Amino acid sequence: MMSFVRCLSRLLTLLLPATLMLLAGLAAAWRTGQADPWCWGWPALLLLVPTGWWLARQDFLHALWVGLGGAGMALLFCALAAARMPDPWAMVGLLLLALAAAGGGALLWQRRWLPACVALAAALLLLGFGPARPISSQPDRPVLAVITALPLFWEEGWAGTRRDAPIVTLLRSRFEVRPIDDVRALAASGASVLLLAQPRPMTPQALVALDRWVRDGGRLLLFTDPRLRWPSDLPLGDRRRAPMVGTLGPLLAHWGVRGGAVRDREIRHFLPDGRLLTMAGMQPLSLEGQEGAVPLRLRIGRGEVLLLGDADLIDDRLWLADPARPLDPRAWSADTPALVAQWLGAEMPDGRRWMRDVADVRLGLRSALLAGTGWAILGLMLLCRRSGRNGMRTKSENKLVKGGKNG
Repeated sequence: MMSFVRCLSRLLTLLLPATLMLLAGLAAAWRTGQADPWCWGWPALLLLVPTGWWLARQDFLHALWVGLGGAGMALLFCALAAARMPDPWAMVGLLLLALAAAGGGALLWQRRWLPACVALAAALLLLGFGPARPISSQPDRPVLAVITALPLFWEEGWAGTRRDAPIVTLLRSRFEVRPIDDVRALAASGASVLLLAQPRPMTPQALVALDRWVRDGGRLLLFTDPRLRWPSDLPLGDRRRAPMVGTLGPLLAHWGVRGGAVRDREIRHFLPDGRLLTMAGMQPLSLEGQEGAVPLRLRIGRGEVLLLGDADLIDDRLWLADPARPLDPRAWSADTPALVAQWLGAEMPDGRRWMRDVADVRLGLRSALLAGTGWAILGLMLLCRRSGRNGMRTKSENKLVKGGKNG
């Protein structure tokens, strides 16, 4: 009985720290839905340093074994929850971070101060420079004209104060953003790129001017929503509100665009390359006789039009987990801002992995726990065999045993 209890205690010593690391990182990843190994960076540092210090009483390799187990469980979860392998550099970074944290803690117990400081400094450097960095502004930025009835540049109301929406804050890092009220002001704005997001009704003359601007070589990104859900404190019918339905039907018909049935719910739409858009009340758009795409691309004269039947997707509630950090990709809950910038012709870092659905998350969590348990059992067998009868005793216990033998 005592032997069983001792084995169970040793097994839990190898399993529990790695499991706690997995669950702590999962809590951080769940806020955004990103299956990013760096979400487990801080949990690894905070849990594995004291774990390494504790396990070093038994054997230095025990600490490293737990560090590898915790990182492996996190990486397996990321791969299965996102249905694709994590970024290779993030995988290597988390493994090195876990080993440095566990090894640094073990070296602290052994009072090997210099190697311990080097290991912990390496862990902090990995944690500081490994994850995605906030997006910085580019020096040479083309002009981007924006026509919209959405509150992207101001607060709602007659005395609305100037305030950029998070999507505009991000676009300003790649463009010189100029809001305009009339399509006929495009020529004077100097813009060759236009973002048209749920505009107010346009006159026939304005629609003709927009069509001509595109045919002359303009690039247009158009968000037209058949069922806008953007929250507003203004009463229905107030002309300060954005239109509840799209107002560009005649122009879209002129271009041969047809709308499908509205999907009246919030959806997470994965593009073929794995990037994620979160949309609400979107309408699939297509050309006659062709299958639709997201976004729908048209060649109009010498220009190009990208169409998407949803405007709610640029509402930060659908793509940003922390409203105070729109420039930090680690705070995004969808790839929307990067995609919008790229559709407008700008370069934007991507490569994020996302948890796909509940079934994938369950599979990832279940598999990670099973793999972690197997890793702990393997460690119990190999490390105990390596250490012999003294493998799991503390130094004080070993001295007592040796004293008994000598007596």
